[in-house]
Amino acid sequence: MLELLLAVLSASAAAGMRIALPLLVIGLLSGSNAWTHVPLLNRVSPPIMLGILVSWSLVEVFASKNRLGQRVLQVVQLLLSPLVGALMGMAIAQATDVSPWLVGILGGVGGLLAFVLKLVQVGWFYRLQGLPLWLIFVQDALCVCLVVFAFDAPREGGIVALLLLWLAIRSSQAWRRWQKHDERSGKSMQRDSLPNEESRQLRDRD
Repeated sequence: MLELLLAVLSASAAAGMRIALPLLVIGLLSGSNAWTHVPLLNRVSPPIMLGILVSWSLVEVFASKNRLGQRVLQVVQLLLSPLVGALMGMAIAQATDVSPWLVGILGGVGGLLAFVLKLVQVGWFYRLQGLPLWLIFVQDALCVCLVVFAFDAPREGGIVALLLLWLAIRSSQAWRRWQKHDERSGKSMQRDSLPNEESRQLRDRD
């Protein structure tokens, strides 16, 4: 049970970085049973689904390398990350033939994890006015590795996912502290500017 939970966390964490790429990898790793355990996607013909996911994965890979593409992708990925995270978690759970109610719970956990990770990334994106290129490449590689770990090394993948969650929480706290510091700095600058404005008004009256 613990190993299953770690596998779900590993796969869902990948959805917190990319949308189509983890779904593409999980389908390729499943071989002839591509996307049969993924809800919603199993209703679409595998060749059609393969074309859709390959196309969107290429968009994610190349569009994320410039600032405008990053801005668009951040919004789309933030909206879809809970759904894809839930689908990834449910796919891993259904592959082990667990009870349906447990599949739903694990899907909810996966969707929540993916949303939290993506939300923190969006916050840093707007804080830094764009993500550095080296970080984009790290996300691409880590996304693929987390899906592979979910199948071959669920414990290691789950630990990496929990580490990412810890880093996200810590970085969000630092981001809020910096935001409060900026607000205090802005207020102090406004207070400092008031005497200068009053002195200018007095000079104008004279």
